[in-house]
Amino acid sequence: MPLFGRTFSPKKTPPRKSASLSNLHNLDRSTREVELGLDYGTPTMNLAGQSLKFENGQWIAETGVSGGVDRREAQRLRRRNQQLEEENNLLRLKVDILLDMLSETTAESHLMEKELDELKSVSRRRK
Repeated sequence: MPLFGRTFSPKKTPPRKSASLSNLHNLDRSTREVELGLDYGTPTMNLAGQSLKFENGQWIAETGVSGGVDRREAQRLRRRNQQLEEENNLLRLKVDILLDMLSETTAESHLMEKELDELKSVSRRRK
């Protein structure tokens, strides 16, 4: 027996209306292509008076000036930056190789000193 006298029974929800009120789904494919178009063009936007378009995965200034820097200048700087990064990587590799060579030479030197000390101690014992 329920405490308040009634059991919980929610009302049934009314049936939903049509999912789309648009009649575009009734049109055939060719009519839809004409109406909606398949070529949307490149995405563009305007930020702080600067018009940008999206090409090849990057936002490019349409006016040719990006943040006060000419587009060609920006590309030149990107190329120079890439060259410097590659040179930096090469120099790091060379430093690593030189450190390995120094470690190897130091280890050989310590082994030779140890052998020399052992030979000196053996020659002293014979005297």
